[in-house]
Amino acid sequence: MVEIGQIAEKVRSKNAGPFWLTVDVFCGSPEAYARIVAGLDTAAVARAFGVEPQAMKRFDIPDLNVVKLSVPRPVIQGTRADRDMHGAGWAVLVEEMRIA
Repeated sequence: MVEIGQIAEKVRSKNAGPFWLTVDVFCGSPEAYARIVAGLDTAAVARAFGVEPQAMKRFDIPDLNVVKLSVPRPVIQGTRADRDMHGAGWAVLVEEMRIA
């Protein structure tokens, strides 16, 4: 088992509007992409983000060797309860996930 961050070239998260967060997994090569796509469990990612699996959107983009994951923000961006206005703190949840 290895962490995704050890295989991927870069994992980043960002604000995707006031209601969504996006995590991009830049795999860097077709081999890394194939390994991450095969090993990354969408339901496990949803659990890590604290959302129902059906609420999460996953886009596997082979032409770019990228996996994109989008989830609803836990609170609306910019509200008093928002502790990560730019969504930058979410990448580590995927980066530290282990796959075969």
